[in-house]
Amino acid sequence: MDVFLQKIKIIFTDASIRNRVLFVLGAIVLFRALASVPIPGVDLAVLEQFFQNNEFLGLLNIFSGGGLSNLSIIMLGVGPFITASIIMQLMTVMSPRLKALYSEEGETGRARFTQYSRLLTLPLAILQAFGFLSLLQNQGVIGGLDTFAFIINVIIVVAGSMLLMWVGELVTEYGIGNGVSIIIFAGIVAALPSTFSQLVFSFDQSQIPLYLGFVVATIAIVYAVVVMTQAERQVPITYAKQVRGGQTYGGTTSYLPLRLNQSGVIPIIFALSVILFPQMILNILATFNVQGVAGLSEKVLAFFNNQTLYALVYFVLVFLFTFFYTAVTFDPDAISKNLQRNGAFIPGTRPGGHTAEFLGKLITRLTLVGALFLGAVAVLPFAMQSVTGVSALAIGGTALLIAVSVVVDLVRRLDSQVSLRQY
Repeated sequence: MDVFLQKIKIIFTDASIRNRVLFVLGAIVLFRALASVPIPGVDLAVLEQFFQNNEFLGLLNIFSGGGLSNLSIIMLGVGPFITASIIMQLMTVMSPRLKALYSEEGETGRARFTQYSRLLTLPLAILQAFGFLSLLQNQGVIGGLDTFAFIINVIIVVAGSMLLMWVGELVTEYGIGNGVSIIIFAGIVAALPSTFSQLVFSFDQSQIPLYLGFVVATIAIVYAVVVMTQAERQVPITYAKQVRGGQTYGGTTSYLPLRLNQSGVIPIIFALSVILFPQMILNILATFNVQGVAGLSEKVLAFFNNQTLYALVYFVLVFLFTFFYTAVTFDPDAISKNLQRNGAFIPGTRPGGHTAEFLGKLITRLTLVGALFLGAVAVLPFAMQSVTGVSALAIGGTALLIAVSVVVDLVRRLDSQVSLRQY
């Protein structure tokens, strides 16, 4: 308890950590202020009916941080930037130049890689804004707009998305944690009061077992996510003794921490983006009566309305993205070279290629366990939905999983900042 209080004291007394925390809080306040500013011409009654029991829009609303539910100027949220990031990450597999830029050229290379993602975000935001606003106008959610007013709305929504992307990157650089994840988390938390009030006003005594079961499942999921996120394999490392100037250095033993889930919540966000983006494009194209698109859209939507197939695709995508993101961010060869350069080695394993092979096999086994767990937890809400018949559980479960993972990651990063100040 004393250690915990001491860390809290450091957070408030250390200027650097305090400024980072305040920057994150300020960014969240700005984000929520932008999310409350609607675009012109919204019919609230039609909007509420349009969103009612629509699971697709509910999941899309997670990525907008709650900005889509009232058609705010940031209604697209960080969705275009996430889609652009996925495309760029996939391009590293096909382009050795991009892979080298991301993983071998240090901070400068990653900065250029991020810049390419930003540039790709703009056309994606324009496409999504134009199509989504056209869909809303055809559904009567937005009143009849002339061409000039429609273009102005597109510009406003695109500008809001780009602004939110910039705010997220500022949080990553000057705050604590991943800015995009924190924005999504803030939108999830902001929706909790309204969700809780709906449960209170619609309380039915006959559903008390259902509510109790949901509470127990929520606590179990939170506990499991925290434990699995914090779990790590400690690989022992020994530093060889070196004599310099008559003094002996090294000879110490340390360890290399390999987390069971190296990628955090990123695979879930990526998987949802991949699932939602084709649905959104087909929904938009169907409103323009494009020949052949309406039939294809109906088939795709019918496929995703099948909860079993939807959950299966979701599980596979989360599983694959966990391996993919770990492979992109964790390079056994680079770690092996760094260990050898610093005179360190893993006991029982030769330096160089043997160390890289050992770390590659080890991270594959760890990622397999983490990927299976992450995929199982991701589809668990859909299983609960099929049992209870409550469609909101799928959306709420996904939001819960993202929120818990973001909080765990944020606490871990904050703890590392405090530990640096203590040492």
